[in-house]
Amino acid sequence: MLRILVLGSAAGGGFPQWNCNCENCCRARNGDPAALPRTQSSIAVSAGDGFWFLLNASPDLRQQIGQRPALHPAEGRRHSPIAGVVLTNADVDHVAGLLTLREGQPLTVYGTRRVQDTLAANPVFNVLNRDLVRRHILQTDRETDLELPDGRVAGIAVEAFPVPGKVALYLEDETAGSNFGTVAEDTVGLRVIDRASGRWFFYVPGCASVPDDLARRLDGAPLVLFDGTTWTDDEMQATGVGEKTGRRMGHMSMNGAAGSIAAFAPLSVKRKVFIHINNTNPVLLSDSPERARAEAADWEIAYDGMEIAP
Repeated sequence: MLRILVLGSAAGGGFPQWNCNCENCCRARNGDPAALPRTQSSIAVSAGDGFWFLLNASPDLRQQIGQRPALHPAEGRRHSPIAGVVLTNADVDHVAGLLTLREGQPLTVYGTRRVQDTLAANPVFNVLNRDLVRRHILQTDRETDLELPDGRVAGIAVEAFPVPGKVALYLEDETAGSNFGTVAEDTVGLRVIDRASGRWFFYVPGCASVPDDLARRLDGAPLVLFDGTTWTDDEMQATGVGEKTGRRMGHMSMNGAAGSIAAFAPLSVKRKVFIHINNTNPVLLSDSPERARAEAADWEIAYDGMEIAP
């Protein structure tokens, strides 16, 4: 039985963000029940066998593990049900949590060659003992069976596919033109498949647009967890907390003619969930008109601890 557990649902910085004094963050910081705090984006998936795979490793991973009993040690003096991590890009908010997994636990880190090369080039990730932590290069548009630490097939497969996005901020090359040196393998979406039941879903926490080929891929899906970073492209400017647009950060907005709500409207997707939501996005507030509009368009807003059955 495929299980999906949302460990974190916010974008980089979490909610409330530590240095942000916007209205959203103030309400969350003051305990407003309509502004539920959230950690940085990651989910965990299991075939129901007691083992779990993380899809991205948030900087908040230690807190997330502590809050979810399913991820606690269950036997012996040293143990973890976490068998591996699948990375969708090399953004700090998706790879920094790998450093939390440094205490000699066998697991596998899956990522495209571009992402794996980024990890290999940064010696801090050598704290993951290569004798115990295997690094597996994901080939795009090909199903890969995830493995347990003893080499057995786990019963879950992933298919990585390139989506429009942007190279990680710390890898940007301003001499490379408007795309800052972005290549196709910098950002991928995942189709996650449970081999036993045949159930599957899409996880796309970062995406800059929905071109026709991506729309065709997503059409007919039973479940899509999709990039919900901003409500409007100029949201950070409008709230006075930054100058970058959502598009400049490699994310499409929810609202507007070029937004994700409009892009998904003609698609037959049974269940749609926004995840990776920026602290400035008004949909984080359960009493906001933007939340009502998103829900009226049949979108759900992910929250930490949410359990989903595809």
